[in-house]
Parts: sequence; C-alpha cells; structure tokens
Amino acid sequence: MPQIIPIDDPDDPRIEPYRDVRERDLVGRDGLFIAEGAVVVRSLVVSTRYRARSLLLAGKRVEALGPMLAQLPPDTPVYTASQPVLDRIAGFPLHRGILALGEKTAIPTAAGLLESCGPVARVALLFGIGNHDNMGGIFRNAAAFGADAVILDAGCCDPLYRKAIRVSVGATLLVPTARLAEGEDPLALLDRFGFEAVALSPAGSETLAALTPPRRAALLFGSEGPGLPPALLARARSVRIPMAGGFDSLNVATTSGIVLHHIASGQAALDPA
Repeated sequence: MPQIIPIDDPDDPRIEPYRDVRERDLVGRDGLFIAEGAVVVRSLVVSTRYRARSLLLAGKRVEALGPMLAQLPPDTPVYTASQPVLDRIAGFPLHRGILALGEKTAIPTAAGLLESCGPVARVALLFGIGNHDNMGGIFRNAAAFGADAVILDAGCCDPLYRKAIRVSVGATLLVPTARLAEGEDPLALLDRFGFEAVALSPAGSETLAALTPPRRAALLFGSEGPGLPPALLARARSVRIPMAGGFDSLNVATTSGIVLHHIASGQAALDPA
C-alpha cells in the first residue's frame, strides 16, 4: 500500500497542483492533468498510457478505496484531508472526495495507432471538436462500442481536460488516442493502412442504415455547425442519418454513438482473419 499522508493546511506546498482546480486546469502543463471521482481515478490507476503521480482523498474515503489504492505503486503519494480542508484546496465543494494528478507515459502517433489495429477495426477521427462535453461523450461511446482508437486534428480540444475526462467516465484514459501531425493528410494516412473513410454529414450521399460496415472503418466527425471540412467530404464516402420533420442535425456525440453501434454490430459478423 502507498503511504497515506495527512494534510491539515490547504496551503501545504505538497498539494499545490490540486489547488483551485476549477479555475486552473492542468491540461497542457507538461502533460499533467486532473482526474476527479472514483470511477475516473480507477480508470487512471489501471491505464497503460497514463499514470497517477499522486492522489488527494477525503479522509472518510480512504478505507472504502483501499482495493484501488493497493493497485498503486508503493511510492505514489496519497494525500488525505478533512472535507473542509479538501474543499478549500480544490476551491469548490468536492463532494466526490477524490482527485488524482495524472501524467502521460507514452504519446503514440496516429500512424502507430492505425498500424496496430487488427484486420477488422473501427477508429474515429475528430475534426474541430472544441466542446469538452462532446469530446467526453464521443470517447465514452468509443469505449462502449469497442473503437480501436480516436484520432484528433489540431483543432480539437484536449481530451485530458478535467471536464472531458469526467464526462467520458474515464474513457479518455482508456481508449488509445493520438493527434494528427501538422500538415498530415488524414485520408492519405487512412488509405496507407487500408481504412475506408466514412464521413458523417447531414448532406451525406447515402444513409447509415444502408451502409455495409467496412472491415477497417474510419469514421469522420466534424464540429457542430461547420461540420467536416468540404475538402474531406469531397474525398470520403459521405453518410447521413435521416431525421424526422426536416430536422437537420444531431449532437455530434449522439451521432458518434449511433454510428459506432451500427459499425460494431455489422463488423461482429465479419471473419477477423
């Protein structure tokens, strides 16, 4: 078991990374980020791509979290505090009573993730997704429907933002992810590894229901409003989800769940050889 370290002073320098986390998210600071809540922190503890640098718990939660703490390396600091002290550290009432400071242990490339996929695979490519709720929702769907990877363009927000991790229920820590390199042609990259690009658009040329899932499917999702860049749509197979009453669009996270379910269900019958 790691050492349990009591904290009585909210200004203790050892817990400085946890101070005022709502206003001072750690995304982008040397690969560090904050995970919040028992489910999310458990995902961090078991992740092979990230590690917990330390934990900060409400003292009353320590005993119940014992099995999870036992999975940590013994040199991982686990700080505990009373609820009033914990709330002052975080800068808001921390009802979940558990935070962790995480860091990346490996940064894969988009090419590396695509190359590692099996003969039957599905990946999501995101373009310009700037809303953290949508980012978390997409990752949650990717985990639920067994996506092999999520690949982001430069215009996407960071999936390690605290809110995105929380909305994803820890899926951003579990689903392999990478960013496209600057100037990298995503469709050329997909073609290189034998993936068929399926672009989601309200103006798609065919319906999702009529789509036979490719053996290696790359599902392209754009931001709400602008959608996918026209240059990508022109080069990919475009698919739409028909809606009642002339309603023109779905939330992108909702769309991702519908599409990933359709692809996963169709691929289940394919021979993996």
